[in-house]
Amino acid sequence: MSDLTLLTAAESRRALDAREISSVELTNAYLDRIDAVEPKIHSYLHVMTDIALAQAAAADTRIAAGDDVRDLTGVPVALKDILCTTDAPTTAASKILEGYVSPYDATVVAKLREQGAVFLGKTNTDEFAMGSSTENSAFGPTLNPWGENRVPGGSSGGSAAAVAAREAVISLGSDTGGSIRQPAGFCGIVGLKPTYGRVSRFGLLPFASSLDQIGPFTRTVEDTAIMLRSIAGQDRMDSTSAPIDVPSFTEKFGSDLKGIKIGVAKEYSVDGMETGVDAAMQAALKQLQDLGAELVEVSLPHTEYALATYYITAPAEASANLARYDGVRFGNRIEGDDLIDTYMRTRGQGFGPEVKRRIMLGTYALSSGYYDAYYVKAQKVRTLIKQDFDTAFETVDAIVAPTSPTVAFEMGSRTDDPYAMYLADVFTIPANMAGIPGISVPAGFSDGLPVGMQFFAKAFDESTLLGIAHAYEQAAGFYKELATV
Repeated sequence: MSDLTLLTAAESRRALDAREISSVELTNAYLDRIDAVEPKIHSYLHVMTDIALAQAAAADTRIAAGDDVRDLTGVPVALKDILCTTDAPTTAASKILEGYVSPYDATVVAKLREQGAVFLGKTNTDEFAMGSSTENSAFGPTLNPWGENRVPGGSSGGSAAAVAAREAVISLGSDTGGSIRQPAGFCGIVGLKPTYGRVSRFGLLPFASSLDQIGPFTRTVEDTAIMLRSIAGQDRMDSTSAPIDVPSFTEKFGSDLKGIKIGVAKEYSVDGMETGVDAAMQAALKQLQDLGAELVEVSLPHTEYALATYYITAPAEASANLARYDGVRFGNRIEGDDLIDTYMRTRGQGFGPEVKRRIMLGTYALSSGYYDAYYVKAQKVRTLIKQDFDTAFETVDAIVAPTSPTVAFEMGSRTDDPYAMYLADVFTIPANMAGIPGISVPAGFSDGLPVGMQFFAKAFDESTLLGIAHAYEQAAGFYKELATV
């Protein structure tokens, strides 16, 4: 093949094992691609050229010797710059951590390193993963490879754009309220938020600890299964990681969906949904029926409260988590007249406006006199949201919904309207609140821009989720479409 960046991870594995290509050749193809398109896209904050080539050479030696070759040995991947790495900066796209290098790897990074994966670099993100467009990065926005002046979604927009623009085979992102699925939808690729507890969060710079989850961006559902089984599993360094066996995640792949019941929730039809998105969804539902699935109407009555509940819960947890960035223990420090002034200068100049907004919202919700009225009440509503899904999954195998009510919007069109920006995640947030897995897959186009469709399944049933997504993907064929960049 003349262009190695067209290979999926599964295809790369087969070609590497057959000695048709080397990891060094594959890595150089991606580094050349990065050189060609990064000036237009800005997916990466740090490209790890020398490290990538050294890892690729080591992988070739490992493959030649037949020494513990695994799914991702020699396969180039990208890492969201919110995952700690010992050999590259971890900044969370924030000036307060500019140049910071972690003394340890995140568990998912360590697992990939052990597999012999090749690290191409660290990708751009909304600062501390707070945003829906990757415009909140302190180091400049990322552009969507599919359209002029369109956002890639967020917060993991750099990771999504890197895969869509063929600057990486696979990438990792994090999803707190939709930050994997929404950019996957906007960029026309696959994005998975695993069940909370399926993947260790150790070494993920925290935003909201009860919501954050690490997951992959890929071009195919098969590649998603490959990456998930590479990073999943209990970790003694993360007490919230679950002692659940890690399957292959491909055991339910098949050509049809006979016997599968898929719920269609009336609450996912909202005012403001674009006509093109609705049309793509209707066509996708017909495709699911053609595959043999039975569509069942279900109700998730507390969905309308999910956005408000999220924007109390997540900022409250962020307020606590980001207290550690004070200029004393690590990160940048701006000296003041005394300790309090140093704190104020460091945090005032180190954090961007969206991070400050959420810290203030969260601090208010946790403050004396408001804790019960806001945070405690939000947790009660969160329980009701989870119970809605539990009830629905008693009668259906999965639930289908749009990934976002719109396609990728124009850069700058929502930066002055936080509420409009927050609404970009209205369909993704409920899965985080309930802790269940969700996947976004390409489901067509509207005005030349990708439309994403997501599936939800019950906790730790990623195998069913991926099986349904794979059958739809193969029948619909939208995964074959490539970004125009």
